[in-house]
Amino acid sequence: MPLRRTPQLNDGNIAEKRAEIARYFTNTFDTYTRLFDCLRDDTGFYQKPIALRHPLIFYFGHTATFFINKLILAKLISARINPHMESIFAVGVDEMSWDDLSEAHFDWPSVDAVREYRAKVRATVLDLINTLELVLPIDWDNSWWPIVMGIEHERIHLETSTVLIRQQVLAKVQSLPEWPICQETGQAPKNKLITVPAGAVNIGKAFDSAFYGWDNEYGQHQAEVAEFKASQYLVSNQEFLEFVEDGGYTQDHVWTEEGLAWRQYTEAKHPTFWRWHNGWRLRLMTEEIAMPWDWPVEVNYHEAKAFCAWKTAESGQKIRMPTEDEWYRLCAEAGVNEVGEAPAAANLHLDHFASSCPVTRFQHGRWYDVVGNVWQWTETAIYPFNHFKVHPLYDDFTTPTFDGEHNLIKGGSWISAGNEARLSARYAFRRHFFQHAGFRYVAANTEASSSTAYYESDKLLSEYAEFHFGDTWYGVESFPKALADIAIEAMQGKVTGKALDLGCACGRASFELARQFDTVEGVDFSANFIGLAARMAEQGEVHYARVEEGDLVSYHTRTLNALGLDAYADRVAFYQGDACNLKPQFTGYDLVLAANLIDRLYQPSRFLAEMAPRINAGGLLIIASPYTWLEEHTPKHEWLGGFKKDGESYSTLDGLKAHLSRHFRLVGEPRKVPFVIRETQHKFQHTLSELTIWERLPE
Repeated sequence: MPLRRTPQLNDGNIAEKRAEIARYFTNTFDTYTRLFDCLRDDTGFYQKPIALRHPLIFYFGHTATFFINKLILAKLISARINPHMESIFAVGVDEMSWDDLSEAHFDWPSVDAVREYRAKVRATVLDLINTLELVLPIDWDNSWWPIVMGIEHERIHLETSTVLIRQQVLAKVQSLPEWPICQETGQAPKNKLITVPAGAVNIGKAFDSAFYGWDNEYGQHQAEVAEFKASQYLVSNQEFLEFVEDGGYTQDHVWTEEGLAWRQYTEAKHPTFWRWHNGWRLRLMTEEIAMPWDWPVEVNYHEAKAFCAWKTAESGQKIRMPTEDEWYRLCAEAGVNEVGEAPAAANLHLDHFASSCPVTRFQHGRWYDVVGNVWQWTETAIYPFNHFKVHPLYDDFTTPTFDGEHNLIKGGSWISAGNEARLSARYAFRRHFFQHAGFRYVAANTEASSSTAYYESDKLLSEYAEFHFGDTWYGVESFPKALADIAIEAMQGKVTGKALDLGCACGRASFELARQFDTVEGVDFSANFIGLAARMAEQGEVHYARVEEGDLVSYHTRTLNALGLDAYADRVAFYQGDACNLKPQFTGYDLVLAANLIDRLYQPSRFLAEMAPRINAGGLLIIASPYTWLEEHTPKHEWLGGFKKDGESYSTLDGLKAHLSRHFRLVGEPRKVPFVIRETQHKFQHTLSELTIWERLPE
């Protein structure tokens, strides 16, 4: 059941390329749909495999809603298929602080309903592929990029969903012929270390690359790598058994502080997929088998790190996992090439098995499994290459992981396909997570370099960090604080239980509102903004690089304590969400603040229509906006004002009155609130935002 290869995007016949992408889409989409046939019945969709993940019904729907949400964002389609599903299945994949995993907040649809929805999405995407104008090359700015993005996104979930099915209760799954496991096993080899000569690495994908890439692959990175020795094989179950039987899971000194905390919390005593039934057995995706001792062990980073510390003591050599740079040196020395159309010379792409296989099966130079079989943990926490930038359609693919807590895995596993299987791939997971991942070890005289504290350097995010938490300029008060002060004043004599800061950006207004409200929820479409706000809430400080001139920057740390807001952080929670399609649980508010939001929405009329049922009677809706309507954000037919109607000027205030008058009354007169955004030390934006206050009428 091999998967099709990721297509070359820079040349070819237009008709043939259109057909190739259509085949790539259906091959991916249909394989993912069939994967869930491995669940024995519908109950398996609704029981969480692990506490830190949604039930599998979420992932069954998520990849389809991703297509629709991105295609709407790219303005390639104008109508939603199912707004409810496209809301509840939108976010919640990685274990971020703003992910909402509370089952009380979700009324999951039936499996049949999601299957029907997936069929509609399939037809919609195929119709788009068959009709959308195609111009080659397909690059970041090409209208076809979000289509390929959706396909590659589903390839990722094809793999991660097999892990979740593997973590599901065995009674809830079933084996199917489409997913054949490897039948080979034998005596595990004795591992040995082989020298990798010193050399240079020069990595980073060019923006005119022929193949699709995620944002973290682009840019430039060069390094000189000192000589080291790499284990010939991945660590096998047999080799790891020595660590287990020597009491490795009870020797606190071989665990890092973070790893020890994980081990004690989970009470782990052996690898998560090992089972003891009068002898060791191994849990695969849909079955348990007698332990194949010559297959690679699958562990998280903490377990691999503890093994290396134990191995250091046992061998007298400095043993650790390789860095990302060292892995690339190993690839070069082993002569590893990209996967072509022929069956892979590695356990990759589902070309061979739907499981791991012996660590002696695929040789690469003097080593084995330099790529494939299982992913390989590295010592490197993911970081941005020089000239890194985010794609505007998916600004939260990588940047939330630039936190020093997500380590890179390299090489791919038996099911890694498409972009995942390319050498340029850079995927990172939290160190306690499990994937189809193991490790090889290296002996080196050099320490693995660790990333320094990450200063946010994305230009827009840094500007907004400064806008929210930084200095004031030209005598203009902090805009988020000014809005919160106005809101608190307007709420005098009213209930101040729960507030929503919608379009909260980096969260300053949320913290300010918490001075008065018992609970404040901040919601923003950008996971980058939410990530920074959540870090401020959790750590009480954020770091960012502020542009001074050209490439010159200054580094800043801002704290809640300095703003006098540290006492209120526990009242605030942040979530990623779409203001035009909020999840049902965002309701029951005494105040909703929508600051500089409505003129950036793709459907502001829908946003306004959804506010009334979410605000308590007597509660307030406060809208502030400079009304800078642009078609790049909002289709012209969705503008609330700023145009001629029946021959007369029709303002946004006129539009607000028309949309809100049924359920709200305007309180007082509109007022102008100034704000200043600093771009560089010599360039500032000075703007006036019109603020209106609307009181929710009783039904």
